[in-house]
Amino acid sequence: MSSDSDLGFFVLVARKGNLSAAALELNLSPPAVSKRLAKLEDRLGVRLMNRTTRRISLTSEGEAYFQSAIKIMRDIEELEQRVATARESPKGLLRINATFGFGREHLAPVISEFSHLYPEVEVQLVLSDAPINLVEEGFDIGIWFGGLPNSRLRARKLQDNRRFLCAAPSYLERNGVPKALADLTGHNCIILRQDNASYDLWKFQRGQHSETVRVHGTLSSNDGEIALKWVLDGHGIMLRSEWDVARHVHADRLRLVLPQYAHVDADIYAVYPERHNVSAKVRIFIDYLHKQLQGRAGDGGIS
Repeated sequence: MSSDSDLGFFVLVARKGNLSAAALELNLSPPAVSKRLAKLEDRLGVRLMNRTTRRISLTSEGEAYFQSAIKIMRDIEELEQRVATARESPKGLLRINATFGFGREHLAPVISEFSHLYPEVEVQLVLSDAPINLVEEGFDIGIWFGGLPNSRLRARKLQDNRRFLCAAPSYLERNGVPKALADLTGHNCIILRQDNASYDLWKFQRGQHSETVRVHGTLSSNDGEIALKWVLDGHGIMLRSEWDVARHVHADRLRLVLPQYAHVDADIYAVYPERHNVSAKVRIFIDYLHKQLQGRAGDGGIS
């Protein structure tokens, strides 16, 4: 539903979190947004949002209105999809979320190609450190690694992916090559602070045997690209996805450490909110992304 409607307008303002950001999205002035919000509240006879100079917050009535508005907008969208033909052309806004590294390296080029093929689709790519709540944030597709934490989501596997321990040859020559997982405690490990609080716990599985190692190191970051650069510079050992390190392994800029403990629960999925009918823009984009990634998989994997 468009932001021209009161429901669409209110949901957009609530998601943006402040009047200035909403005004920028709507191509209006902040006073115009504030005036329209006040008019909506007058019509309903309740205060929906508390305003400050920097942020807005929902009142209890506003929270109830927001949740109901999302459901109504989703129901209307599904109704429109059901009455559309099965061969409808993809068009409209397609919002996609992905991590910074994968988004820059793999997703952005595919979106560029897709946009030439389907010019009526307006693609909005938002990159974040970790997956976000697709339903609450209004995204059509998220690119995630590993399993699904939310039963309200559906997923399609795009590509096999593993996580490998790796290090630069210069680091291994100076510090030796770990012979067992327990040896990692004596090495400098590059820590990626992204998904959760247990970022320094590295979990491994070999056959039926699983093992967890608490690692430490002098360098850590929430940006995978920065962390990878530190590994390439010879600062330590890192646990990193196959898609990101394969090219460096092939060029001998990185070497695998204890490859028998490759972390297998890291496959790449396109995730989308569970709906009765998936719109053409979502269905066709996921098909196209799957095809493109599969075509490139043979060039970038680690055998």
